[in-house]
Amino acid sequence: MTASQRIMDETEQYVLHTYNRFPVVFERGEGVHLYDVEGKEYLDFGAGIAVFALGYGNPAYSEALKDQIDKVIHTSNLFYHKPLAEASRKVIEHTHLSKVFFTNSGAEAIEGAIKAARKYAYSKDGSNDHEIIAMKHSFHGRTIGALSVTGNAHYQDPFRPLMGGVRFADFNDFESVKGAVTEKTCAILLETVQGEGGIYPADPAFLRSVRKLCDERDILLILDEIQCGMGRTGSWFACDAYDVKPDIMTLAKALGCGIPVGAFVLNEKAAEQSLAPGDHGTTYGGNPLACAAVSAVFDLFDQNGIVGQVAQTAPYLEAKLDELVSKYSFLTKRRGMGFMQGIVVEGKPVGEIVKAALAEGLVILSAGSNVLRFVPPLVMEKKDIDEMAMKLDSVLSRQ
Repeated sequence: MTASQRIMDETEQYVLHTYNRFPVVFERGEGVHLYDVEGKEYLDFGAGIAVFALGYGNPAYSEALKDQIDKVIHTSNLFYHKPLAEASRKVIEHTHLSKVFFTNSGAEAIEGAIKAARKYAYSKDGSNDHEIIAMKHSFHGRTIGALSVTGNAHYQDPFRPLMGGVRFADFNDFESVKGAVTEKTCAILLETVQGEGGIYPADPAFLRSVRKLCDERDILLILDEIQCGMGRTGSWFACDAYDVKPDIMTLAKALGCGIPVGAFVLNEKAAEQSLAPGDHGTTYGGNPLACAAVSAVFDLFDQNGIVGQVAQTAPYLEAKLDELVSKYSFLTKRRGMGFMQGIVVEGKPVGEIVKAALAEGLVILSAGSNVLRFVPPLVMEKKDIDEMAMKLDSVLSRQ
């Protein structure tokens, strides 16, 4: 029995089976490559589901975490600590919002944003029957609150009844959103670029119209930038490309580049009129280790020009993917922004292509039922994109 098989068998024996894992045991990473326990090399175009933006083995990132581990890892939110002050300042400086609350995950960030929106509305009229408008085909997480605003019955049905007071509208259809608004609407929640739903960027006119509607009706606009934020689309946050600012923004994934951390960030209006002491809390959220990671990530992004590099390199990635779409009839469309791209596959099982790519030494993901998803580390260079295109071309030629 191989070392990989022993590890996989032990995992299946003891871990609750909620994931159908690929039969690979990764042991280490270096740059934009992963290596399994047998030493095989894989080019990583998944980045741990858009998490490891800086690539693997970044020495400055590793040293920042080691340094904090040697000082203190956890204190609770009953006390102040320096990494919290530094990380929160950098979040606010880059988002241009007002206040941040650190969580342990993206789902928890969504939960906090929902609570903030409902408290904002409650503070205005004392009513507790307010509603949130979310988008069909969206994905916001697996907790009950986040699941309640995820517009996909496949994820929801086994866990009903869910949180009430949620209406769903069609993404990129402003009239659908406008038609769902009532006097009870307290927030409109959407991903600036839908991820799990199939890599759909918001239409500029749609997003700006929703922003205007929220302003007119004193409704909070919540933008989920958990996957599409932190430089992935070629700007610090995807909404920056639209010149639209949310009232609340949710972040996670690349925010900590591997350390579990999320955040919801509020503008001045939302911060001043929503959550107060006693309304929300977390034991681990914003602990010194997580905040040291966040602080290091912002520093390294700025020092290395990561966002600009994505903006400069993304057209090359798009061109290479477009070449593959033109070459294979079962690839019908590419869509996305920056280093968050999807290719629509028709008539072929997308899961089989992902598995074949893995065997070829290429990590890619799927999104929705028929989309190949490309969310590589943001340090990818043209030579890495060439390698990806060559490997994927080899896989596709055998489909």
